[in-house]
Parts: sequence; C-alpha cells; structure tokens
Amino acid sequence: MTEPVLPRISKWPFLLADAVLLALAWWLMDSSPHPLSPWPQFFIVACVASALGFGVWPFVLEYQAALKFAESASLTTAVAEINNLEAIADHIRTATGQWQTVQDHSARTVQAAGEISQRMTAEATAFAEFMQKANETEKGHLRLEVEKLRRHEGEWLQLLIHLLDHVFALNQAGARSGHPNVREQLGMFQSACREVVRRVGLLPIEAAPGETFDEKLHQLPDPEAKAPAKARIAETLATGYTFQGQLLRRPHVRLEDPAAAPKPAAKTSASRQPAPALSDAAGFQLEAERLPGDESETTNPF
Repeated sequence: MTEPVLPRISKWPFLLADAVLLALAWWLMDSSPHPLSPWPQFFIVACVASALGFGVWPFVLEYQAALKFAESASLTTAVAEINNLEAIADHIRTATGQWQTVQDHSARTVQAAGEISQRMTAEATAFAEFMQKANETEKGHLRLEVEKLRRHEGEWLQLLIHLLDHVFALNQAGARSGHPNVREQLGMFQSACREVVRRVGLLPIEAAPGETFDEKLHQLPDPEAKAPAKARIAETLATGYTFQGQLLRRPHVRLEDPAAAPKPAAKTSASRQPAPALSDAAGFQLEAERLPGDESETTNPF
C-alpha cells in the first residue's frame, strides 16, 4: 500500500511579491527627501510588513495542509481499528474462557501447596525438636569434656608448679653450697626448665632482694601477718606464677629485719650454711584464681 503524498504549494509567486515589495520600499526610501516625512515612513513600513507576510504565508499554508493530512490519516487509522474491534472482542471472549480454566487450575495448585506447606511445617517442627534434644545432649557431653579438660589442665599445671618449686629450692641450695660449678649448673638447669614452661604460658615471678614490699605483688609466709611500712624484701622463699597473663600465686618473700645489724660474712660461711629442704619452697599453695578462659562455673582445682 502506497502512502499518500502531501501536496506542495508553489512558493515563487510569494517570493516574487516579497521581492517587489522590498524593492518598492527601497525606492521610496531612496527617492524621498531626507529626513523622511511620516507618509513615506508609513508606506516603507507597510511594504516591509507586507513582504514579511508574503514570505511567511506559504509556509503557514503548508503547515495547515500537513495538519489536516495528519488528522485525515489518524481518522483513517481509527476507522480501521474500529473495524477490528469485533475480532478483538472474540479474542477477549476466548481469553476469558482460558483465564477461567487457568484460575481453576491455580486454585487446585494453591490448595495442594497449602497441604504441602502444612506437612513441611509439621516435619520442620519435629526436626527442630529432634535437633534441640540432640543439641542439648551434645552440649551435656561437651560440658563434661570441658570439665575434664579443665580438671586435667589444673592437674598438670599444679604438677608443673610443684616441679618448678622443687627446681627453685634445688637452685637455692646450690647457690648456698659455695661451689660455683654446682651453682652455675643448677642455674642453667632452672633456666632451661623455665624456658620450657614459658612456651605454654606459665611464667615464674621472683622478687629482687632489697625491693620494697607490696601487698598486691608479694606475700608473706604467714597470710595473717602484716608487713611494716616500707619494708624491704630479704629473699624469695617461693616464686610466684602467672598462667597466660593471669595470676596464680604471688611470690612468697621474707622481709629484712631492720633491728639486725649487718655482720661481715666469713669466707667459708656460705659453704657452712645448710641447704633448704625441697619442701620449704614446694609447700606453698596456689591462690584461688580462675584459670584463663574458664567461663563456666566449674571450681578451679587449685
């Protein structure tokens, strides 16, 4: 189907009239005496305005023709669409019947989905109850295992501390024996033992002689005894310990006697001093501190 052609208007008569009017306006302006009187000015303006009108008028006519042509085309299309309304109505009736069938199938599908959802909800509830019971049982087993691990940890930690206490007492005895080789060998042995336990987080704490006594950092052999103000430490009786940054026991110290006057020591006095028994340093009990990371209410075995 060929598309209709929009009619065209010849523009040359309008352009000719436009040129004539412009030439007339130029002739009036050139032939009239200057300054121009009102009548020549009026005719010149009228000629220019008329020329402008003749120049625009063909384009206005073309626009009106195109507008009418577009309206005619739209009207033709509307008539064609109206003719197709009957076919569209038949399609709508057919689609309505099919939609009713689809709606029936959808209703049955929704009903089946509801039944499946109810069964899934019941199964999920049963599975959740089963998992809760299994979780509680597993938590009970894990709690028992954690308690066993804590108890075993406390036991081997207490064993390590007792061994270190014996090593410390042995080192003190070697230091008082007066034999440099024995003192050196025992010192190296104590350092090696402390390096081994340091790898698991157990660190010994030893007070330096002459250090000021602090109740927060040190402890006397008698827990009920009170140290005088600015008392100084004479020696460490038993080292303190920290496990993974948590205090287990403060070092037990002996204080200096301020009333005792210093006496010159004999050359052989160190060799005659009796060595302290191993039980003197190993008999101190650990403080009641919770082990690091123990968040349960299990009592510390120490």
